[in-house]
Amino acid sequence: MCYVWLTGVAWLLLASPARAQARDTVSLPERFPVGETLLYDARFGFFNIGQAAMRVVSQDTIRGIPTLHIEFLVQGGTYLVRINDRMDSWIGLNDFASRRFIQDYDEIGRKRYNAYEIYPDSGFYRQAGVDSALATSPDPLDDAAFFYFVRTVPLEVGKRYEFNRYFRPDRNPVVLDVLARDTIDVPAGRFPTVLIQPTIKGRGVLAEASEPRMWLSDDDRRIMVQLKSKFPFGVITFRLRSAEHRGPQQREER
Repeated sequence: MCYVWLTGVAWLLLASPARAQARDTVSLPERFPVGETLLYDARFGFFNIGQAAMRVVSQDTIRGIPTLHIEFLVQGGTYLVRINDRMDSWIGLNDFASRRFIQDYDEIGRKRYNAYEIYPDSGFYRQAGVDSALATSPDPLDDAAFFYFVRTVPLEVGKRYEFNRYFRPDRNPVVLDVLARDTIDVPAGRFPTVLIQPTIKGRGVLAEASEPRMWLSDDDRRIMVQLKSKFPFGVITFRLRSAEHRGPQQREER
């Protein structure tokens, strides 16, 4: 269930016909401070079936490049389904391009692990366990990095953005429609939001058939307040429970 959510959120960036630009000149560490922690519940109808978290873990160094390490965790399920999924992403502080991406999933006893080393300057990426290098997109971004990049993009109601920066070029473009402004209530409180609809090629929570909707706070932070998507068995809603600052973690150079 949540594997589809995690793998589906893989779309990103430079726009046409509405070309996406950063909303301001605030640096990456200022906009996304180390320790920022966003906690969510996951609901199926009236039932709380799990939790999720997005966190800015640390400033790190990948092959000599200063990066920001972010993580995305999903845990929970029902008596029939148990989930323990994690994504880690390292994005360049100066160019907002992915350098490393790790997916580590454990669902219903089935485990899946993928690790990617991404080389934006050389135009290729490598997957662990695969011999050959594959071409990547200019200024590539991965699934987890998208949640942070979209917070820097101007979201004008009524506009459509097409993105061509997902690190696997065959998945581009990704379309982002800005539908409306809305005020919603979640466990963390009441939020004015911008409602967007993403569409990605292939299957997953952001596929057109899933009718996904994402609500971002209508303020300078642009945090994800709610995500809703249709699954074969019904609609799952991820709702913000709290936004906290938990302090940095120390990381060694990679």
